[in-house]
Amino acid sequence: MKAAVLFSGGKDSCYSAYLAKKKGYELSCLISIFSKNKESYMFHTPSIKKVKKQAEVMEIPLLIKKTKGKKEEELKDLENVIKKVKDKYQIKAIITGALYSKYQKSRIQKICDKLNLKCFNPLWHKNEIKYLEELIKNKFKIIITAVAAYPLDKSWLEREIDKKFIQEVKELQKKYKVHPAGEGGEFETFVLDCPLFKKPLKIKSQKISGENHSWGMEIKI
Repeated sequence: MKAAVLFSGGKDSCYSAYLAKKKGYELSCLISIFSKNKESYMFHTPSIKKVKKQAEVMEIPLLIKKTKGKKEEELKDLENVIKKVKDKYQIKAIITGALYSKYQKSRIQKICDKLNLKCFNPLWHKNEIKYLEELIKNKFKIIITAVAAYPLDKSWLEREIDKKFIQEVKELQKKYKVHPAGEGGEFETFVLDCPLFKKPLKIKSQKISGENHSWGMEIKI
């Protein structure tokens, strides 16, 4: 079945694409939304422009749609690009990285229902610790590109998701209720390598900005 992946470059969308391919879906294209609103309810914004590099090493066509990121209005922009992709690539399904966000899942499902497309959410309600362990097992190289929750600080930027990371976020979950997979916006990620990539990406430089427990990192690849 031909499918399009809602793609942000983070761990959730990359791993969902990987799982979908293993299930037999044909990854016909990637859809990335570039939102001007960094606080978008729907779309991931840190390092979003670097999805172009990921699409190149995945050798999958990428369609980009810009949006002002206004709540609910941004969904129209998403619907329009999905409709365009459906016609261009004859897709039958949309792949999402939704994990626990009912807000995102329900709105994407509504668009898919309207356009008569299947909506596949392979990560939905997956145990977050097992999920992180699967990422490592399946050779996903993932770094942290932004943090926005106590007690996370700029020392977490560019950290790789590894066994030590999992142990630390387990403790943070117990003490501070930090979601281990960053589902509450505690941190954002970027994938540098995975089985879908023909070759790994390397960071040439980075620019860090922020304060207290809200930090972001712009990377150059």
